[in-house]
Amino acid sequence: MSQYYDMGDRTLWNPSNGASRLFISQVSFWQAELGLPSGIGPMQSDECQIDPLVFKVFIDALLAWHRRTSHAVTAALSEGFVATVLVLADRAGIEPQWPPTVLPEGAGLAEVQVPRSPHRSEDAWAAALRQKSRDLGRFMPA
Repeated sequence: MSQYYDMGDRTLWNPSNGASRLFISQVSFWQAELGLPSGIGPMQSDECQIDPLVFKVFIDALLAWHRRTSHAVTAALSEGFVATVLVLADRAGIEPQWPPTVLPEGAGLAEVQVPRSPHRSEDAWAAALRQKSRDLGRFMPA
């Protein structure tokens, strides 16, 4: 069995039930963590719709959160979800807003690890995440 993540009449992802269950659980976690809806609708009859406008806001907030994280374990745990979301964004034609290296005044780091691990440059961070997303996308049937 499998489930479908659709945007309109276009299927973005058709994972197995187990992968879908894990993903949906993580969506719920990240909605609560970010305080934002994801745009990923309820799963009904093995299908759910993704609202592109709401999903874009969620993606941008998720990337900003991930960029502010300097805790190695937190970054590693969140990276797989972020990469999966980026695959869906790419398939939906959504261009994420990649956060800058220099954080705006008052936008502190999230989940700081002591001693704090050095941040990679913006280009290296974004390039690594884009590559992980491309690699993962090969295993995500549409």
